[in-house]
Amino acid sequence: MTAPGGAGERPRVLVVDDNPALLDNMKELLEDQGYAVSSATSCAGALERAPSGFDVALVDIRLPDGEGTKLAPQLKALVPDGEVVLLTGLGMLEAAVAAVHAGACAYLLKPCATPELLVTLEQALRQVRLHREKQVLARRAQVTEKLAAVGTLTAGLTHEIRNPLNAAVLQLTVLERRVRRLEGAAQGPLLEPLLLVRDEIRRLDHILEDFLQFARPREFRSASVAVAPLFERVGGLLAWQAEQRGVALQVEPPEGLAVWGEEERLRQVLLNLALNALEATPPGGRVRFSASARGGEVALSVDDSGPGVPEDVRGRLFEPFFTTKASGSGLGLSIVHAIVTQHGGTLQVGDGPLGGARFTVHLPATNPEG
Repeated sequence: MTAPGGAGERPRVLVVDDNPALLDNMKELLEDQGYAVSSATSCAGALERAPSGFDVALVDIRLPDGEGTKLAPQLKALVPDGEVVLLTGLGMLEAAVAAVHAGACAYLLKPCATPELLVTLEQALRQVRLHREKQVLARRAQVTEKLAAVGTLTAGLTHEIRNPLNAAVLQLTVLERRVRRLEGAAQGPLLEPLLLVRDEIRRLDHILEDFLQFARPREFRSASVAVAPLFERVGGLLAWQAEQRGVALQVEPPEGLAVWGEEERLRQVLLNLALNALEATPPGGRVRFSASARGGEVALSVDDSGPGVPEDVRGRLFEPFFTTKASGSGLGLSIVHAIVTQHGGTLQVGDGPLGGARFTVHLPATNPEG
């Protein structure tokens, strides 16, 4: 049995009833059927547990501190994706009316038979799956529209923005050369704003490059890429930035691991993930590269000791134009995701062992000699 929210996860059921014996029996029965069960004996307890998430809540209609019919819409407000099934001793018509008014998807008359309980739960889970599938489809439609917009803008951006940027960089280079011919005391006041403008133009150029690369991903030739030299190369490129930020950069090069891919593109993936990690990590923190092999795959992990990525953000993190930063194109992680997908791999974000985020790239493994 798999959960509506993700493969391999157990469906989560919250049971709310003030009868301890019933709770114990329900927990044992449902856990034997593969459900992850949490429980509460009151409205207050249910509202306290609900934010941690549930797929289906089984709610008694009469609780010590309130009515299940009033609790049901509160639970739905806290977990919009979840469904509520009312447990009631009322007559059939009264139960149906109460369930509809409370926003419940079904009701069960107590005491309920095990087959009826399991069938009702599965029906509720189907509703949860359908609701989440609709959300995924709607999000994909939004992404498709954004991608179409990027493609339309690409040609215009190439000509209308890059050419003036190149001309501006050229003129700034000429101006910098002339300023450096002046006496030392006169250079400082002139060089400072000049270099600032040059850096801002470079940032704009990087944003434009993100647009172009995302809109027109190029083909690559797959070959065996040893992980240890890849880590060491990326670590060397980032050493100065890590030092400037006061962050310890730890590279744990694995022996004998290799993946299928293109070294330059994979270096870009790790650089992007590590730069994000450095930006998220406060001075005195750590960013670490590590790798492991399992089941024909190699996992490349970038961990940091920053604040981590909130649960409500993770689902959108790889969408184009979505960003939590004050500046940037919002395409960096989308490009990383596209490159990893092109390599036949997957990209995941979660909690890391350093206390912050962990980004893990799973790629097909290969023999270094192969």
